Amino acid sequence: MESISETIREPIFTFALLLGIILLVPPIFEKIKLPGLVGLLVAGVIFGSSGLGLLDSKSETMILLADIGKIYLMFVAGLEIDLEQFRRTRNRSMGFGFATFAIPLIGGILVGRIFGFGWNTSVLIGSLLASHTLLAYPIVKRLGVVSDEAVTVTIGATIFTDIGALLVLAICLGVNQGDFTVADFVILFGSLTIYTLVVLFGLDRLGRAFFRRSQNDQGNQFLFILLCLFVASVGAQIIGIERIVGAFLTGLAVNDVIGDGPVKEKIEFVGSVLFIPIFFVDMGLLLDLKAFEDIFRSISIPLSIVGVLLLTKFLAALVAKFAYRYSWQQAMTMWSLSLPQVAATLAAALVGFQAQIINERVFNSVILLMLVTSIVGPLITSLFASQLTPPISIESNPETSLDLKSSNIFRVVVPVYNPQTERYLLELASLITKKNQGAIVPLAIAKAESRLDSPELEADFERCAQLLTQAEAIAGELDIAVQPELRVEYDIAQGISHASREVNADLIILGFSNLTGFRSRFFSSVIDSILWSAHCSVVVARMLSSPLTINRILVPVESINSIGLRPVHFVSSLITSKTTEITLLHVCPKGTSKERKAILHQQLELLANHSLAQATVDIKVTAQTSFVQEILDTSLSHELVILRSQRQRVGVDSLALGSTTKPLLENLNCSIVLLGEL
Repeated sequence: MESISETIREPIFTFALLLGIILLVPPIFEKIKLPGLVGLLVAGVIFGSSGLGLLDSKSETMILLADIGKIYLMFVAGLEIDLEQFRRTRNRSMGFGFATFAIPLIGGILVGRIFGFGWNTSVLIGSLLASHTLLAYPIVKRLGVVSDEAVTVTIGATIFTDIGALLVLAICLGVNQGDFTVADFVILFGSLTIYTLVVLFGLDRLGRAFFRRSQNDQGNQFLFILLCLFVASVGAQIIGIERIVGAFLTGLAVNDVIGDGPVKEKIEFVGSVLFIPIFFVDMGLLLDLKAFEDIFRSISIPLSIVGVLLLTKFLAALVAKFAYRYSWQQAMTMWSLSLPQVAATLAAALVGFQAQIINERVFNSVILLMLVTSIVGPLITSLFASQLTPPISIESNPETSLDLKSSNIFRVVVPVYNPQTERYLLELASLITKKNQGAIVPLAIAKAESRLDSPELEADFERCAQLLTQAEAIAGELDIAVQPELRVEYDIAQGISHASREVNADLIILGFSNLTGFRSRFFSSVIDSILWSAHCSVVVARMLSSPLTINRILVPVESINSIGLRPVHFVSSLITSKTTEITLLHVCPKGTSKERKAILHQQLELLANHSLAQATVDIKVTAQTSFVQEILDTSLSHELVILRSQRQRVGVDSLALGSTTKPLLENLNCSIVLLGEL
């Protein structure tokens, strides 16, 4: 039998321990309001040489997994950049990108020289400050201000800063290897230029051709993208530059190829749950607690690095403010978005540390910089981005706001599987189809058996036929057209999704009774699968009374933009008379100014006058700490609440509920309509 010490050194033990850390540590830190990646860094310190010694950063297993994680991190960073937004504000994005790159670069070089570092080390320090990570992007997206020009310009500038920082890293590595002459620089720069063009344009064309030929073979498409990633990374190493440069360029190259489809989701899923967390654990393994003690005894270097970053990024935002005539709120939002130093900074710092260009003190200072900026940046974004005025778009056709397709006949599929909820679901569908002169497709799925003449299938077939007969009778009472469909399928969810696609449905309406027995993270398996796979929008409804008799409807408006306002457009289909009372509720962050709330009230009033003129509308804009609690309190005087939850795929076939959606579904005591959007 192997001894315990020998078992600990086995790759399987290392991998098992890493999986345990990734699974357990981030949720613990998130509960105490700290980023999960901070927990991974701390876990690396605890289990590394500074702590228990169970993980070794120099083992072949850690080296391999951490290298993959580092490459994957930069690949996803390139993949996440919205090229369409960059194209819209190309010139201004490049202008701000140059400012927010060059000014911190110069500041970092000055810090390095002041503390006695050589030119090569000083330039690398400057490049570490020059890039930024859009850590606060989810905040501006939630607030509905992504389309604000200042935000769009900052997002586009990420391309410039990340590529620039990686190019400087490549040059510093070349200088560090020995005699680096002007000729060497010309050769390196020429090779890098050719390599960049080949990757950006070659992989884009090759990827489009492969995706056309492979059609819907997502497995091969996934493998093709990974092959491109690692071949490009090896190619970068061959011409003498760091592999993360190739990874980032690959992300940009295949950005348009894979779009926002299932292949991208699989790629990001594999990275986010496995390789990227391992990279952060490895970063923690490299941290030397003794070096941290030295830092806090001599705090001048880390304070200087953090202070210079804050100052130089602010100066860059100030330049953009005066050059492009932005408001102070826009300038401060640009500053806060460009503060966090995570992806490119950490990857480049690790490369520089391993190449011995920067020492432990600087490396640990960069880790401290990451911790400070990843906390401070999003906090400042929340404060100033909430003061931006989100644009409001009023669409003439309410249903287009739900991403419903335009077809000759507007079709709503209503799966019928529960006689007690069937009538209310059909009544809900009738309100929608009458607005669109459409048709309802009652759909019954009989569970297939290995033998199609089995008694079980016969009984299920008869049950489905009775449900459809009942649906036709209800449709006759409601005076609506129906096209009943009966299918035999092994998988109920797939049967509903496939049938909806075959009849070219515009909307699927599903029913649920309560969340008792549901998984803590997901809906029931059938609803979960349909939400994940459906080609069109899906409505999930819990109706406690007839939709035809409901008069008091609450519509929480999370963000005032074309996406956040979709529940408002949807509720227009449910108006039965002028007596229908609709409350539009928008909850602002605590401390929002009266002026800001007045602007939001005016925007919602404009929307109500346009889309909800046939009903009595009450608009409520309030500043509260808890978005969920305010909705629960307001719902007590309403019969129906309409919620919106964008599909958040978390795995190959799973979908998570939003952080605010789940507690609302669990605690609301009235009827609920949940818009599960594409």
